[in-house]
Amino acid sequence: MSNNEKTEDQSGTKAASIVPASLSESRPQTGDGMKRAAAKEQIEKFYYQLTDGCGRENCENAHCASSPTFILRDQERNTLALKAVELFRNKADLCGVQPSKVARAAKPAQASSSSQGTSPCEPSTSACTTPVKPVVSFMKPSSSSSSLSEKSASMASVQYLTEEKIKELVDECEGSKSWSKFIRLIGATFNNPESLSISFLMQPEGSGQTKHSKDTNTKKFDEDKDVDEKEDFIDIQSKHKNNQTAIEQLNLSEDDVSVDIASVRRAFDALMNIPDLPFIPALTNALTYLAKGVHIDLKFNPLILKQNPQLLNVFVIVMELPCLSSPEFIERAFPDFCKALCKLPLSGQCKLAKVWAKFGADWVRERVQSLHQLITVRIVNNEGRWGRGYHINDDADIASATRVMKILYYASIYGGERDSEKTIAEEKSINDDDENLQDMLQLQGAVGHSEPKELRHQKEDPYAQQLNAYSIDCRKPLVPYEEFINELLNEYLDVETDYKYKDDTDDTKISFMNHSYILTTASKFTLMYFDNRVRMFNERRSSILQTIVHGLPPIPYLRLQVRRDHLIDDALVALEMTAMDNPQDLKKQLFIEFDGEQGLDEGGVSKEFFQLVIEEIFNIDFGMFVYNEEQNVFWFNPTSFENDGQFTLIGIMLGLAIYNSTIVDVHFPAVVYRKLMGKKGTFEDLKEVDTTLAKSLQELMDYTEDDIDEVFMQTFQIGYKDVFGSSLTHDLKENGNQINVTQQNKKEFTTLYADFILNKSIQKQFRAFKRGFQMVVNESPLKTLFKPEEIELLVCGSKEFDFSALEQATEYDAGFTADHRTIKHFWEVVHEFTEEQKRKLLQFTTGTDKVPVGGLSKLKLIIARNGPDSERLPTAHTCFNVLLLPDYTTKEKLQERLIKAISYSKGFGML
Repeated sequence: MSNNEKTEDQSGTKAASIVPASLSESRPQTGDGMKRAAAKEQIEKFYYQLTDGCGRENCENAHCASSPTFILRDQERNTLALKAVELFRNKADLCGVQPSKVARAAKPAQASSSSQGTSPCEPSTSACTTPVKPVVSFMKPSSSSSSLSEKSASMASVQYLTEEKIKELVDECEGSKSWSKFIRLIGATFNNPESLSISFLMQPEGSGQTKHSKDTNTKKFDEDKDVDEKEDFIDIQSKHKNNQTAIEQLNLSEDDVSVDIASVRRAFDALMNIPDLPFIPALTNALTYLAKGVHIDLKFNPLILKQNPQLLNVFVIVMELPCLSSPEFIERAFPDFCKALCKLPLSGQCKLAKVWAKFGADWVRERVQSLHQLITVRIVNNEGRWGRGYHINDDADIASATRVMKILYYASIYGGERDSEKTIAEEKSINDDDENLQDMLQLQGAVGHSEPKELRHQKEDPYAQQLNAYSIDCRKPLVPYEEFINELLNEYLDVETDYKYKDDTDDTKISFMNHSYILTTASKFTLMYFDNRVRMFNERRSSILQTIVHGLPPIPYLRLQVRRDHLIDDALVALEMTAMDNPQDLKKQLFIEFDGEQGLDEGGVSKEFFQLVIEEIFNIDFGMFVYNEEQNVFWFNPTSFENDGQFTLIGIMLGLAIYNSTIVDVHFPAVVYRKLMGKKGTFEDLKEVDTTLAKSLQELMDYTEDDIDEVFMQTFQIGYKDVFGSSLTHDLKENGNQINVTQQNKKEFTTLYADFILNKSIQKQFRAFKRGFQMVVNESPLKTLFKPEEIELLVCGSKEFDFSALEQATEYDAGFTADHRTIKHFWEVVHEFTEEQKRKLLQFTTGTDKVPVGGLSKLKLIIARNGPDSERLPTAHTCFNVLLLPDYTTKEKLQERLIKAISYSKGFGML
């Protein structure tokens, strides 16, 4: 211990503040730092031994609060903290520092005599002259050479809990007005994984043998020296068989655990009805020891779950505790418990996800809220540390809580409403074919231009693979996706640090990019922006290397030179040549040059380019898309005369807009983005494309009378019109015109109708469109980070048109301040604008009238003084979101000049 540490220890106040607070800190250390951390942990153990005790009755360690000879019982916490430091220096006995071992059973005669006068509910009263850690390790399985009699005796010596045992002991303690016996039982059971794993086990329905009676039969061995080992084996096998029978009777699969959940909940309800909850300190202390012991066992024995499957019972029981959100539990036991849970192998965590999925939405929601509370407490308690060499990603408690939340996230998906296995299999087959074709085209395009590059596809989440439960397949999870987002965490998230950890395997650090369920759309957008910029830099560097090695002309950027009066032709021809020559060039940073116009594209020119191209492409006169006025959306024209290449190029344009973080005015229904993510359109999506048709089909589905064929007079042949208004027909089934829709086949009819409209009729056009889109984003984390509705937000921007938020986020330069007279006049004028005028102002200052992801507060507008009062109109640098505003003397003049500037801004005033 350093001199500085010794000096600090002389102050009782200082020592007392250090020891308890350190429970909420868990930062990885090396060298001397590791020694300091180990010393701190030992002092903490002495401190809690002095305050709460070890939980063993009649403990003979004079420095333990559980000992009858403990002399510091009425001392203040500060005094106990100093005593803990003193005990550490003197290397005193510590209850719980010895290696984890199963205690050898006492001899039969001794066991019999020692049990006399002891309540069946009372914990063992063996003295701890030499302190032994109460946690029984699962690390080493029983040796094959061990006799079955030793195993039976060992099982008989282990404490466990049942609903009946708890109720009996509660009644006994209420009668005696003393809870010491109950507290000892709770402490002795909850700090021992073996005890907890065999607590609350399910019993066969109708079985007359209770767990207590079975345990009594087992103990009988200690009283009879002549019992044959074969009988011991039969007894153990019988217990296992009874447990298996209980599982079968309750219709539980092999992935379930053997805990009687209903019994656990009734028992815990009884606990929470005890006045003043006197057992909470002992429970918290016991769970802290339990979590640390299990964490070590799991860390050093990866096969422990195969050796002892009942270890999962420990996590199931603890997660049932009603006090998960209590301050004591959040500060001490819960962080360590989460760390232990994270050490479970993937198979074990997925089994827990399946079990928890059966507990319902309310149960999952409550546990998610407890984890949010833990994360929030950690962030608030360390508020002054974030961003100064220590980031949220470095906090082990936050990392473990987030990883546990991932198990609950997939439990919510697994238990939610998912697409049928048949639909998922069909989609997978189509997506695999599309992906193989995509890879082949991109590799073929690279030949002759440069060395073929191995494409980097985003890895699927191992939890989703193991559970076969993907968020894209779940329209309605148990808990809405939004409830997994932690707003405070997103405020303190450092994107650069998070991106740096995205491939890190350090358990004490975490990349939230790999846990996107906890992030807002704005945070995910920033992470993807960072990832795209890194990829653009890598493409630029690769281009330079190709120039050096192969002598190819340097092409560091995707540069398009277009004429305003031939915008579509120039843009699509240039993109088509790029896609055919080397598709990887589409992943370079985009630069646009308008022919005959000077200007450097720092983003503003690209925004204008996308806006002008989209306006022309989606013109209904083009015939590639049809417009639904009622829904205000465009849909693919199934009878379009354009070839596949045109739709591929439009897909490239949409991909480039996302890749270059540009919001465009594209009015697609949400089902388009679901289809881009690999899903098929279903009847639920039809209302987004054609409300009238969806309503008619719903009326058909809701009709229950037997005369449905006479009322609707509908067959399996449907009619529709092409772009010229000509009537066409299509048979949903073979000889569909001869098959009437009845009560028995109406569901099939609506399914086939929706499938034709959303999938089959536009299959050729959409696959070409998707192929172009994937050429740009196939290596992007787009699919792993975002859900379909969020991709729509990336393309179209936010719908929150909050100019008050923009005012709060705006910065000022060149002499302007928030209190300047002209600035006050400016915002008064702006807040009086109509929505159309506000959109024009956004268009004028940023190059687009769309709100960025996260709202206008993310825009970072800058208003700079552009000289004294004059007749000049305001101007703007759209690339940098800078508005240059003369210092107009009157509000009326500012209003007149500003309206004129934004009304006639196309090609003028924007630099």
